[in-house]
Amino acid sequence: MKLIYKPSNTLFAMLLFLASYFANAQTNGNQQMAKLNFMIGNWVGTSTSYKNGKINKQVPASQVISYKVDQNIITIDLNSETLKLHTVIYYDDEKQSYLYNPYYNNGSAKYTAILKDDKFIVSPNPEKRFVFQLLEDDSFREYGEVFKDGVWLVYFEDNFKK
Repeated sequence: MKLIYKPSNTLFAMLLFLASYFANAQTNGNQQMAKLNFMIGNWVGTSTSYKNGKINKQVPASQVISYKVDQNIITIDLNSETLKLHTVIYYDDEKQSYLYNPYYNNGSAKYTAILKDDKFIVSPNPEKRFVFQLLEDDSFREYGEVFKDGVWLVYFEDNFKK
């Protein structure tokens, strides 16, 4: 007696559903990552740190921001005399948010981020944030703020041109 395996319609429907689900999830992630296209480029400029509202230090800086892995992630490689940083950004469908993963000389971190009003906003905690934005003159700005006494205060600002 010869056994012949015939997949059931239920099994076929389940496999089709799973394939469709994963294809749509990947497409949604790609769509979310495409919204960050304004960040992509080879950027050169100045990094400025502030203390008590005044310029503390200003140094030349550069960064390369590019898509990787079929545009499912973005990497940032920042280089200045005060900071060297490699960052990976991706969109987590399950959490419905971006994840920002910086790698420093002495460790790494993982923060959530959102895209709001054409600004990519990373929130390490409720009192600290990093904001990335493309300006009207096609320059790129990244700045960090701390929430103190009910006001957001800028403590660093990087300004770049392609």
